[in-house]
Amino acid sequence: MASAPEQSSPWPTELRLRKDKAALTIAFDTGETFEFPAEFLRVHSPSAEVQGHSPDERKTVSGKRNVTIIEVHPVGNYAVRLVFDDMHSTGIFSWDYFVRLGHDQGRMWRHYLDELAAKGLSRDPPGRVGGQNRP
Repeated sequence: MASAPEQSSPWPTELRLRKDKAALTIAFDTGETFEFPAEFLRVHSPSAEVQGHSPDERKTVSGKRNVTIIEVHPVGNYAVRLVFDDMHSTGIFSWDYFVRLGHDQGRMWRHYLDELAAKGLSRDPPGRVGGQNRP
């Protein structure tokens, strides 16, 4: 019996940090391109600090409206580690994770805003007043 052909994961063809460091754009060999606001990536970091070790431990990260990405480091040939200006740097963002984020970005962002509201938290850093609820 022949086995099914191995399906390869999407491969990045371009990764670009915007000049103001407020967004990261990734193009894949599938033809898909996603732009991720730094705030979205920070609050959805795959790190244990944010995700915990189980779904029950996941944290709702607030106060990151103006966060930026200050460094992008390759991790092998499968991921990058992002360093944010709040010094969070423990999330390893795999190519597959970026694709999942890209496909679910709208739903994930709405869920995040709902979580903030339900918990009485804000996108703005403590002591700051912000603008719209959009990245």
